Amino acid sequence: MPGNSFGKLFRVTTFGESHGPAVGAVIDGVPAGLPLSKEDIEFELSFRRPGRFLVSGRREKDEPEIISGIFEGRTTGAPIAVIVRNTDVISSLYEEIRHKPRPGHADLPFIMRYGYENWDYRGGGRSSARETVGRVIASAIAKKLLMLTDTIIAGHLRSIGEVELNEEPTFEEILCSKYSPVRAAKKSLEEKFTELVMRAHQSGDSYGGVAEVVVKNPPAGLGEPVFDKIKADLAKAIMSIPAAVGFEYGLGFKLARMRGSEANDEIVVKEGKLGWKRNVAGGILGGITNGEPIVVRCAFKPTSSIRIPQKTVDLNTMEEAEISVKGRHDPVVAIRGVAVVEAMVSLVLVDHAIRSGVIPPVKLDKEQAKVIQERWERYKALCRPTEESQ
Repeated sequence: MPGNSFGKLFRVTTFGESHGPAVGAVIDGVPAGLPLSKEDIEFELSFRRPGRFLVSGRREKDEPEIISGIFEGRTTGAPIAVIVRNTDVISSLYEEIRHKPRPGHADLPFIMRYGYENWDYRGGGRSSARETVGRVIASAIAKKLLMLTDTIIAGHLRSIGEVELNEEPTFEEILCSKYSPVRAAKKSLEEKFTELVMRAHQSGDSYGGVAEVVVKNPPAGLGEPVFDKIKADLAKAIMSIPAAVGFEYGLGFKLARMRGSEANDEIVVKEGKLGWKRNVAGGILGGITNGEPIVVRCAFKPTSSIRIPQKTVDLNTMEEAEISVKGRHDPVVAIRGVAVVEAMVSLVLVDHAIRSGVIPPVKLDKEQAKVIQERWERYKALCRPTEESQ
């Protein structure tokens, strides 16, 4: 199956199916000398892990096993392979789906492309969001490498259903939202989101949502026009996420309703450096990063697997049928989707940073490794809840 790899110099290949023995990733192009541990990867995986309050009840530990590319705690320059074993699989819940494709899901398109006899119906197989484990594994490495430029990536949910954020959060609030069960940057919004998700769970329905990711301190000058513009690569990366239905950056579609006199952003001097007054463009102009914070958003559709009965066709009889999807599914896929959007943004940025020479492509020296590790430890410590607050 082509299309399983992403990136040019920092290249990621994901593998595995929802109910197969394991999922994971092979990451090639990581410079030698990067301090990397299982715990680094676990930290990022913890924010997309199922089995928590308000998300899928599938209880996976998501414990990574590094099987190549690391020696004595540092990358060697060889491909890094990491697997996560699937330990809480109940394939019997999907027997009905075997002959009744789910409305809104990838079941029927996969059958049309690869043939009914070759389709892995268990949990959606390769089309399941379980595949994104590999992306987040790779993002732990990407995010850590980006510490060399002091670049930090943070995401949150701007909306679930029709409930939207009505005030702009600080970057620190966005960063801390990773510890919110609904990825809300504001406490008041967390309560509203929680009520909505509980309602969806109880009724057997689902909601869509919009995730926003902000990149602090991105290197200026990333992006290779014409076809490898940073915005183009971000769009492809984010739209490759399961259930993603829309992408925008900066003011996005709002700009289509504005006049040039409103949309053009004044160039100013900030702390002795050139910059833009309002960051209307979300850190990207001409397909090149301009040093301002990068702001991107991803719209997620409602989870397709719902308990409410829906019409479909029984493939055994080719007659109209009804299906109520059983199983353990997210009432709002966008909640765990935030971590995946963060992951894809990090993969694009690190690939372009290596391509432009901002990050060394072959090896890091000891001082660079030290700086990365110190900044990484600070990043992991930010917003970490105390035992009393949990």
